[in-house]
Amino acid sequence: MVLDIDKICDFLTSKKIKQLYVIGGDGTHRGAYKIHETCMERGLHVAVAGIPKTIDNDVDYLDRSFGFISAVEAAQAAIRAAKVEASCNLPNGIGIVKLMGRSSGYIAAHATLGSGDVDLCLVPEVPIVLKGPSGCLPHLWKRVKKNGYAVVVVAEGAGEELLGASTETDASGNKKLPQIGEFMKKVINEYFKEQGEEATVKYIDPSYMIRSVPANATDTLYCMQLGQNAVHGTMAGYTGFSVGLCNNKVCFLPIPELVATSPRQMNPKGRTWERILAVTRQPNSRPMSSRHLDTGISE
Repeated sequence: MVLDIDKICDFLTSKKIKQLYVIGGDGTHRGAYKIHETCMERGLHVAVAGIPKTIDNDVDYLDRSFGFISAVEAAQAAIRAAKVEASCNLPNGIGIVKLMGRSSGYIAAHATLGSGDVDLCLVPEVPIVLKGPSGCLPHLWKRVKKNGYAVVVVAEGAGEELLGASTETDASGNKKLPQIGEFMKKVINEYFKEQGEEATVKYIDPSYMIRSVPANATDTLYCMQLGQNAVHGTMAGYTGFSVGLCNNKVCFLPIPELVATSPRQMNPKGRTWERILAVTRQPNSRPMSSRHLDTGISE
């Protein structure tokens, strides 16, 4: 999607707009900074402020972005539905839930930890291994043999190392993602047949039901704080900045610094992933040479 900077700046001038607040993720912030730079070049007295809003939680440096907590909460309904479907199809019932997360698995990870009913969590930061000592399919087999059913949560961006990265883009310019949910359903069914048994696999894709829910109380309060502090910043004369929580303190951040390392990814050596392994008891398929990816949250 092409941003017509000149048209935007002409509109700001014609309407005598002195403050511009841009709400969105790292891509939106990059666009906001281009507007800021053009305003400076033209000598326009327009303060440009960014307000981070993305349920993927992939804007770097911030404790969290607005919408993330609400998305994790909404994902619980889909996980509960998958558990009901799986447990009602004993002895080999499996429920798969695909959650949003193009380049980072924060929603899938935190929804898994918040549920306690998930047996396998797959995220973009950790490659998927199907078979062998670190394979997820033998792990699922063991969980199903023990409990009669299992629940799988997979982030939409997981599995590119298996399915390959697409060269196509959608209308927004984002890379199209492989159909990891359907793929997992297929390979799980095939694996159980190899073991001489049939599995009943139910696949749930809540999609926009996760991001279209009203903000919960935590996000509503956070949004108010972001909006108020963005106004404080522009009234104080700042421009080309964004606002967010850093170490639980509201801070002003230069947009170029914010987007330089965004979108961030979850640290596959961090505490959050270790907690996932402890809760699901799944094998760790993270390469031993994996570098530290998460510069914003130590976990």
